Amino acid sequence: MRVLSPALSVLLLAAADAFSPISSGRPSTLLRGGGGMDAYDAQMAAIAQNQQLASSSGPVSSAATATATPSVGYAYGSAGSYLDTLSRTDAIAAEMLDSSRKASTAASAPVQTDNYKSSPRWRKKTKQLATLGPASSDFEMIEKLFLAGADVFRLNFSHGEHAQKKELLDIIRSVEAKYDHPIAILGDLQGPKIRTGTFANPAGEMLQAGQIFRFDSDETPGNAQRVFLPHPEIIKASEVGHVLLIDDGKVKVVVSGKGPGYLDCEVVVGGMIKDRKGVNTPDSILEISCLTPKDREDLDYMLGIGVDWVALSFVQRPEDIVEIKRLIMSYNPNNANPPHIMAKIEKPSCFWGDNLERIVDLCDGIMVARGDLGVECQPEDVPILQKIIIDECRKQGKPAVVATQMMESMIESPTPTRAEASDAATAIYDGADAIMLSAESAAGAYPEESVLMQQRIINRVEGDPHYSKYLQATRPKITDGTTASAIILAARSVARNVNAKCIASFTNGGNTARKASMKRPEQPILAISPLKETCRHLAMSWGVYPEFCPTENLNTDNFRDMLRSCCEIALKKGLVTKDKDLIVVTAGFPFGTPGAANIIRVIPAAGPTYWDETL
Repeated sequence: MRVLSPALSVLLLAAADAFSPISSGRPSTLLRGGGGMDAYDAQMAAIAQNQQLASSSGPVSSAATATATPSVGYAYGSAGSYLDTLSRTDAIAAEMLDSSRKASTAASAPVQTDNYKSSPRWRKKTKQLATLGPASSDFEMIEKLFLAGADVFRLNFSHGEHAQKKELLDIIRSVEAKYDHPIAILGDLQGPKIRTGTFANPAGEMLQAGQIFRFDSDETPGNAQRVFLPHPEIIKASEVGHVLLIDDGKVKVVVSGKGPGYLDCEVVVGGMIKDRKGVNTPDSILEISCLTPKDREDLDYMLGIGVDWVALSFVQRPEDIVEIKRLIMSYNPNNANPPHIMAKIEKPSCFWGDNLERIVDLCDGIMVARGDLGVECQPEDVPILQKIIIDECRKQGKPAVVATQMMESMIESPTPTRAEASDAATAIYDGADAIMLSAESAAGAYPEESVLMQQRIINRVEGDPHYSKYLQATRPKITDGTTASAIILAARSVARNVNAKCIASFTNGGNTARKASMKRPEQPILAISPLKETCRHLAMSWGVYPEFCPTENLNTDNFRDMLRSCCEIALKKGLVTKDKDLIVVTAGFPFGTPGAANIIRVIPAAGPTYWDETL
C-alpha cells in the first residue's frame, strides 16, 4: 500500500485484524525490577558460556541445526511457513539468559535458544562506545566487549603508536565478520594541549591565594612569581578579568593586568603548580587551529586505514568543523563515503550565540566531553548543558554521545557507585543516542563488566514507562516538507497502530534511517544498505539495527524480492520470531537516490505465501 493512498486507514485496520500481532515488548528481568547482583552474575555467566560456544561453532549454525532445517531460502508456492523454511546460517547456537523467565526466580539457569540475538544485548536502542587500550587489546577481550553491548569502539590517538591502532582495527573487523554485524570505529584526535613551561624547582611551586603570578614569554625556568607560557595566543586573547585554570582547575587565577608578552594574574584558588600543567581558558577563543601537526598526521593515518568516525577535539567555533571537512575531502576528493565527523563539545565558546546550532548542523554527531567541559564551566551548569546539546542534536537528527567518568569507579571496582549508575541513566533519559566508556574499558580491571553494566542500565531505563513518555513528549518535529519525511512519519504511526515488530528501511546513505531514529519510535529500526560504510555510520544512531546487504543480493528491480530479503534479515537479527509478526517497510524508487523514500508497506514476517498479491 502506498502511504498516499486514500484507503490507507481501511487497509491498516484490516491488516491489524487479520494478523493479530502479539505485543512488541520483550521485557528483560532488568525491565521488571530484577536488577540485583545475582542477575548480574547470571548474565555474566551466560556471556561466558556464549563465548565458549561461539568460539567453537563460529557464526554458522551447527550441523545438527542444518539437518533440522534442510530447506535453504524460500520456495514459492510451498505449503509451509516462510519462517519454517528460512535458513538460519547466521545464527550462533548459544546459551543466553532467558530474561523473560528469570523474573520468577533469581537463580534460574541460562536457557538454550535458537538465536543468540534474543539476548538483552540485542534488544537495547541506546548505543554503547567502548574505548580500547591495554586492558582490551586482544581478540578475546574485544569480542567480549562486543557481546556485552559495545556497538562502537573508540581508538584514542592521544596514546599509542599508529601500528597499534591498525592492529586494533583489524581485530574489530574480524569480530564484525565473525558475527556478521556492523561495528563502527571512532578515531579520536588529541587536539591542542595548552600547557605551562617548567620550573627551576623540580617539585614545583606553591601559589598562595591573593598573590600576583605572571605568565610570560621568557623561556627561563619558572619560580614562585612567574612561569613561561609557550602560547602567545593566550596572552593575546586574554583580557583583564578573564579566568585561567591550571591543572584541571586545581589552581584558579584571574587576569589583573597585561603587557607585551605577559599576563599578570591574581591567584584566586591557590595550590601546587608543577612542570607542563594544562591551562584552560574558559573566557577566551584562541586564534589557533584545533588540529595540531600531530593531529594532521593522525588524521591522514585514520583516513588511510579506514575509520568510520573521526572525533575532533578542542572545537571552539563552527569554522573548526569546516577546516577538518576540507582536509578529509582533500585526502580523497572522489570518496563518496568519507568518515563521519563527531565534534567534541568541551569549550564554553560552543554555546556563544548560535555556535552550537551551527556546529551541530555542520558535523555528523556530537560528543558531550564532560571532562574539559566540567573544568571550563561551573559544575552545576554541566547537566544543563548536556541536556541543551542532546536536545539540539535530536532537533537536527544527529547522534549525541555522552562521555567521561560514566563508570569511573569501575576502573578498580567490579560495580559502579549508585551515583554513577544514576548518571548513566540520566544521559539515557535525556535522549542520548549513545553513552561512552573511557579508562573503564581501556585500562581498568573490569572492562567487560563495565560494558555489561552500562547495557543493564540501558535495558532497565528503556523498559521504564517514564522513559517512553519523556521521549514522546520531546519528539522533535520534522518540518522539511519532503516526501521522505512524510513516509517516515507515516511509518512510525502505522507501526504503532498495527503493533508492528520493527520498522525496516532500505537506505543507501542512511538518511532515512537517521530520520526514523530522530522520531524515537517504539519499534527497532532495521536499516538495510548495500554500503558497509553506511551500516557502520548507523551503528552510532539510537534504535537502528544496520544490516549490510550487497548489491548482488538485493534485487532492486523486484520490490517483492526486496521485501522477502527484509523478512530474512529481520529474522536473522531476532527482530521477528512468529509468522504473524508485522514489519513496516519503507523504501525509495529508484533505489539508491538520496532522500527518495516514497513507498511504505506492511507485511507479515511469514513471507510471500501469506502476502497480498498486490505487494
